[in-house]
Amino acid sequence: LLKATDEAIGLIGRFAECFHDERQQHLIEHAVATLVGQRVFAIALGYEDLNDHDELRHDPLMAVLAGKLTAKRKEYAPVAGKSTLNRLELGKLEPTRDKKISHNPARIKHLFVDVFLAAHARPPSQIILDIDATDDPVHGEQEGRFFHGYYDCHCYLPLYVFCGRHLLLAKLRPANGGAAAGVVEEVERVVARIRAKWPHTRILLRGDADFGLDALMTSCEADRVDFVLGIGRNERLLAEIAPELERAAAASARSGQPERRFKSFMWTTRHTWKHPRRVVAKAEWANGEANPRFVVTSLTRRECNAKHLYEKVYCARGDMENRIKECQLDLFADRTSTATLRANQLRLWFYSMAYVLLCALRRIGLHDTDLAAATCGTIRLKLLKIGARVRISVRRIRIAMASACPNAQIWETAAVRLGLAARARAGPASHALPHAS
Repeated sequence: LLKATDEAIGLIGRFAECFHDERQQHLIEHAVATLVGQRVFAIALGYEDLNDHDELRHDPLMAVLAGKLTAKRKEYAPVAGKSTLNRLELGKLEPTRDKKISHNPARIKHLFVDVFLAAHARPPSQIILDIDATDDPVHGEQEGRFFHGYYDCHCYLPLYVFCGRHLLLAKLRPANGGAAAGVVEEVERVVARIRAKWPHTRILLRGDADFGLDALMTSCEADRVDFVLGIGRNERLLAEIAPELERAAAASARSGQPERRFKSFMWTTRHTWKHPRRVVAKAEWANGEANPRFVVTSLTRRECNAKHLYEKVYCARGDMENRIKECQLDLFADRTSTATLRANQLRLWFYSMAYVLLCALRRIGLHDTDLAAATCGTIRLKLLKIGARVRISVRRIRIAMASACPNAQIWETAAVRLGLAARARAGPASHALPHAS
């Protein structure tokens, strides 16, 4: 399934093109595409550690996934072990004498957006981009580690951008720069990439109070991007909703339940904002105390009233946290134990590519099935980590599952759909996928 998914979206080949190999090609055993492919496939299968590859290099199915069934020399395995892959991850931005494989960060970042764009047959009328930062705890002396007071640990502070389940950005950052460090530049880059392909698509940016910055809002206004961003409370904002809070408190006292009121008004800071903007406030009274929240938006009252904007538009951004959980818990995106920030960023991209691969499997192969909304971990458990008999002959590879295999029908449905998608992408001259019976 993973191989068919890759053939359907062309992920590994395009990811490999982001690397530059200055090794003498007639002397090497493992091409960059093989190294990149086996690393991403292994992560998707649950093997996050490079040490796992000393056994996986002898696995016939890993050889099938990597597209290399036999080694060039008898003393070698078809795919690489931990040492070769470690040199790939530790490679610098420019080749050196002992590390001749380098990578291009700009091309890798563009690839996430390009895969997202290619997943749509036609430009959508509107998309919503969710931005958020999270903690990535570290337990050594990694470059760029700092103590973060909110998370109460030494960590990195990666920045993520999602559009639904699509991952558009995974940027590793030191934890001393704040949640919004570098966000303006990254959002501008993502938006520009989308606008180049979809010039008429409306874009809405959504984020919590860490991102309610004038610089980000000004950038969005210049790029015709709508926004719904949280902003921190202060005395002036609280004064604006004092009557609403009083009414909510009185209603809560009568009902014994939390009560909320909403208000929309034009507002600006005393010094930092360049001009007034629409603010939507939630005046809530719960458990005997006030719980006010504020968001700033470019959406007009005619487009969205205050209650709907807060409850249906802004609060929906919380689903992004489930996507981050998938990346960190199912795809090991918090495993950044290499010494340098550069190498850990490359690791994060490997983990993120595995997420993109599994999301494509879910989107193409599992829609309208019982696993259509399954997490990456569930998909791995039910469809990928299953026993099978592998027979390799001169002409074909046969993969035979047990007749009592759970979810066999869903597996077959996904295999057929992914095979059709792969052949459609390759064109009429494409070859059939390896036969699975």
